[in-house]
Amino acid sequence: MITVGIVGGAGYTAGELLRLLVNHSKVTIDFVFSTSNAGNYISQVHQDLVNTNLKFTSTIHKNVDVVFLCLGHGNSTAFLQENVFSEKTRIIDLSNDFRLQQKASFQHRSFVYGLPEFQKEAIKKAKNIANPGCFATAIQLALLPLVKSNLLNSSVHINATTGATGAGVSPSETTHFSWRDNNFSVYKAFTHQHLDEIQETLTCLQSNFNKELFFIPNRGNFSRGIFASIYLNFDNTIEEVFEMYGDFYKNEPFTFISKSPIHLKQVVNTNNCIIHLQKHNNTLLITSVIDNLLKGASGQAVQNMNLMFGFEETEGLHLKASTF
Repeated sequence: MITVGIVGGAGYTAGELLRLLVNHSKVTIDFVFSTSNAGNYISQVHQDLVNTNLKFTSTIHKNVDVVFLCLGHGNSTAFLQENVFSEKTRIIDLSNDFRLQQKASFQHRSFVYGLPEFQKEAIKKAKNIANPGCFATAIQLALLPLVKSNLLNSSVHINATTGATGAGVSPSETTHFSWRDNNFSVYKAFTHQHLDEIQETLTCLQSNFNKELFFIPNRGNFSRGIFASIYLNFDNTIEEVFEMYGDFYKNEPFTFISKSPIHLKQVVNTNNCIIHLQKHNNTLLITSVIDNLLKGASGQAVQNMNLMFGFEETEGLHLKASTF
């Protein structure tokens, strides 16, 4: 058994972590830190967790085995500057503070980029993990087999839509029900912050990749999930592509290749990614779906924890989607 702490306990990603960890056979939850909710029962905020008597706290225990940082971007660095954990404590950060190589070292800690399908062996040896972004996860999983085979040789066009939970629990104009309902919009076109981590992974696997990534992120009028559509020039046959992807992911427990068109409900409430492949003349279309809060955040964080501590990779993540 290992002891776990969660910082930023009132947000969506923390709520999903708690939902997973209360049923994890190898974990004891030591503390859930939230200054704004200290002393309150967790079920007062995360109302689906009515079966737990855990309370939020405003103090940390510096000797826990692992701590998850579920803080807004830029806040993990500030928190670690003010709160020092023991050398034995492993950190899994869900913000973007340590994802890029130039930011991966902080104080005496070095962070490994935590995309298991990309560098599982490095994650197993890691003391600290920078959990990937949600868009970045869906897009990278769609492209990894191509760059691994040195076959990504054209510009990549990406159109991806995320649900309202991707914006976090704090309300804003674009998450208000009357704005989001029956609505659709583009944001951060060509400039989204996840592009940098995607680029780093692609060039790590295919050093000569120097083409542009044209990324159009969208806001959808649903709660959770990411649907990514990616197309590029590609000469190989569709049969060769399916064989390549099937071989690349054959030992990965959460990534699946579908011969049929895919949809979001196949993955929502799971840690799965499903990928579909299609060719039109010399254009390859790759569609990829994940749950932004699970495979795109908390589920992947638990997957990384399992790998770091030598547990079964799927422990606590045996989840089924509800398709109706």
